[in-house]
Amino acid sequence: MFECDRCGLCCRSIGGIELLRELNDGTGVCRYLDRSTNLCSIYASRPLLCNVDEAYRKLFSSSMSLKEYYEINYRACETLKAAASIN
Repeated sequence: MFECDRCGLCCRSIGGIELLRELNDGTGVCRYLDRSTNLCSIYASRPLLCNVDEAYRKLFSSSMSLKEYYEINYRACETLKAAASIN
């Protein structure tokens, strides 16, 4: 299972991502992000692309290993954190 530390940066950085366009609140932040807690307000019914493990099973398992997929996602997290100067 993908280990998320719930920093909220991925949900605060969706501007310009066409696949997430309908979730954008107009400022590049997901409209479902509770900014006070950094948690998703629709977590139980979040979109497929927001569920790392389920997205892997349904969309990416035929093109890469789970280890590769997690590494890509962890690198994206690290990139967002570096840009925001969070560790």
